[in-house]
Amino acid sequence: MKRTASAVWNGSGKEGNGHLTTQSTVLNQTQYSFNSRFADGVGTNPEELMAAAHAGCFTMKLSFVLGAAGFTPETIETTCAISLVDGVINQSALSVKAKVPGISADQFQACAADAKANCPVSKAYNMEITLEASLV
Repeated sequence: MKRTASAVWNGSGKEGNGHLTTQSTVLNQTQYSFNSRFADGVGTNPEELMAAAHAGCFTMKLSFVLGAAGFTPETIETTCAISLVDGVINQSALSVKAKVPGISADQFQACAADAKANCPVSKAYNMEITLEASLV
């Protein structure tokens, strides 16, 4: 399986702007710029997209891991923060809260650690990955 996306950029790095389009067209000429990346401009940016990818992948993997352990989650909510420091993307911080009937805290922590280590996006990211996991 391959998924694709494209980027178009016009102008200089700081004054220019561009747009991103994904194969599914969920992003369809979605704006990005210096301001959307490094300030509070309108549009997306690579770090936000990396965070969405990691949160989504981890959450789905955790659902599969929980299912394999005999648990069916009611809800799993994950946030991810990608850190860009001195021009280097150096950390992905996952924070998950889940409602999983019948699971102990220790079992949940083990499942969350498994998902963190084994989701495909975690495996692709060459950076520190942290995890805070809690049951609600």
